[in-house]
Amino acid sequence: MDKWIELVKAKMSELKITQEILAERLGMSQGGIGHWLNKRREPGIEDMNRVLGALGLEFLEVALVIREPLASTDDEVPLTQKYNPYFRYPVSDWREPVEVRDGEVPAYGKGHFELSDYHARGPAFWLRVAGDAMTAPNGMSIPEGMLILVDPAVDAEPGKLVIAQWPGSAEATFRKLIEEGGQRYLVPLNPTYPKALYTEECRIIGVVVQATARF
Repeated sequence: MDKWIELVKAKMSELKITQEILAERLGMSQGGIGHWLNKRREPGIEDMNRVLGALGLEFLEVALVIREPLASTDDEVPLTQKYNPYFRYPVSDWREPVEVRDGEVPAYGKGHFELSDYHARGPAFWLRVAGDAMTAPNGMSIPEGMLILVDPAVDAEPGKLVIAQWPGSAEATFRKLIEEGGQRYLVPLNPTYPKALYTEECRIIGVVVQATARF
């Protein structure tokens, strides 16, 4: 928040734009702008980007990171991560056609890569979320359009977000794996969707280790 305020004030000074002028561009009151810039109120991401857009600046990119611990037991940062902190992972097509329905993960073509600072343990890949099955009314929420990074080498333990596939189906499902009374379930973050009983026949393709979206 402090960096956003600093950036906005610096750009306003550069362009010689007052709070009144900025408020007029945004169709709001000068007092509302003043509350944000003086930290009396905190704007949401959409409002922050509206301000940036009115000043001719690029939008923010927000990343939700579900951080997995490093495989090594010492405190040293792996050389690959120290000297190359970003890694390229493909936006996957699952290596086979995948039929998609509401709340599922779509197929993507080859040749498209996205960057991440996550050092994958296995052949990680990105997928873009479709539908609102993982859109929660509160708490963690991963809405439609977000890119999720999937690492097949991370253990699928209860509490993790996973990509699963049922036998005989070409559809992949994005859900949270939980355990209740000794039984595991695949649960959507959206409570209007039903949870599904997890069985050994269900294949866990990978664990979601990062989600990112551009607003």
